[in-house]
Amino acid sequence: MTKVQKMEKLNCIMLIDDDEPTNFFNEFIIGETDCTKRILVFDEAQKALSYLKEIHKDPNKIPELIFLDINMPGMDGWEFLKDYHQLDVDQKDQSTVVMLTTSLNPDDKTRSLQYEDVKKFLKKPLTIDKVSEIIKTFFEQKDDAA
Repeated sequence: MTKVQKMEKLNCIMLIDDDEPTNFFNEFIIGETDCTKRILVFDEAQKALSYLKEIHKDPNKIPELIFLDINMPGMDGWEFLKDYHQLDVDQKDQSTVVMLTTSLNPDDKTRSLQYEDVKKFLKKPLTIDKVSEIIKTFFEQKDDAA
């Protein structure tokens, strides 16, 4: 296991998944990478969306990375994305959304990539390598200039 090397930590990563053990595991994996100052965990997509709507004027509270499950009771990942798309463009530009799911349906991957807000589709479980790759792909370049 390796930590993410030579980069400034993200301010915040958000986990949206209705499964408590999955959230616990994902929080542990993210912690092991030492890539963020804070992890927000939401067990309901509606709660996460409400949080994002409330903090839109404070860029320090906007998560740079959002891991989103597809299959959840109440508001599922697709419904979240539909409402998330309506958020302020400046706010969304600060966040990278990654679908993280157990879905084996190839149509889910195709569907997820039709949303401009979704930057990657991953199958569970989350691993240190997967987190490191996401950080490298979407966040390392801003630190190279520093």
